[in-house]
Amino acid sequence: MFRNALAVAVAAVALLAPAASAGPPAQPTIPLPDEFRPEGIASGPGDSFYIGSIPQGSVFRGSYRTGEGAMLVPPHPGRNHTGLKVDRRFHRLFVAGGESKGIYVYDSRTGEDLASFSLPDAGFVNDVVLTRTAAYFTDSLVQQLYRVPIGKRGSLGEPQRVPISGDLVFQNGFNANGIAALPSGRTLIVVQGNVGRLFAVQAASGESREIELDQPVVNGDGLLLRGRTLYVVQNQLNRVAIVDLFRRLRRGEIEGFLTNLLLDVPTTIAPFKRFIYAVNARFDRPDDSEDDVVRLPAR
Repeated sequence: MFRNALAVAVAAVALLAPAASAGPPAQPTIPLPDEFRPEGIASGPGDSFYIGSIPQGSVFRGSYRTGEGAMLVPPHPGRNHTGLKVDRRFHRLFVAGGESKGIYVYDSRTGEDLASFSLPDAGFVNDVVLTRTAAYFTDSLVQQLYRVPIGKRGSLGEPQRVPISGDLVFQNGFNANGIAALPSGRTLIVVQGNVGRLFAVQAASGESREIELDQPVVNGDGLLLRGRTLYVVQNQLNRVAIVDLFRRLRRGEIEGFLTNLLLDVPTTIAPFKRFIYAVNARFDRPDDSEDDVVRLPAR
């Protein structure tokens, strides 16, 4: 099943890749507003991107080509924004709430609040991935996922808890972090950042199985799946691991790393054309650089 799903993923990426269009070249670095403190990034329609601010609870929307943009979602005191994803079918942004223990949904065109869900039993709601039927969120401190059902016409259900069982066992520190999904939506990939391990997780049951790697991806953060290649951000190591997946998601080999001297604790990545863009979070560092988003060549 996994082998077939990965083959479908290759075809899906080819179909979804945007056609080349005239216009200025994509920017090598992109600045953000002062003290924005970014964490999550997601690609939207055309050349647009969205980036969330951890302390402000705001979202910045910009252009990969020009580097210009503006605040789409204004600051929300009491909210944190970590990982986020764009729902292009229904023009929405799904945002993980980090320490504010919430899930937030905004209109991706106007920034209007559409829905918010409080998760009082959460620890740290870290990242999100979308399938056609649900949004799945990781919790780095509590061994469970949160599933927000998405109806055929876009209606949202109440969050459901999906306990994680099997090989993925939480330890001290930040555990489940970045998350990706196979095109079927039935299988998720989760990185356990504190120990650098990858897991295939059944979306319906939460049953997990380790993807054996030839070396750990310690400090694993954001994930990006392209066909059989998984990109894993290693935040404190200032690099992105390139993992080839084999044997129905039972094994993975690291074929190399994407690096750039401008990377400064990158957390998440998003694709545009033949590039990958990484967000510099600079945790506990001065937010005094204009190189907030850094372009990397995808392989």
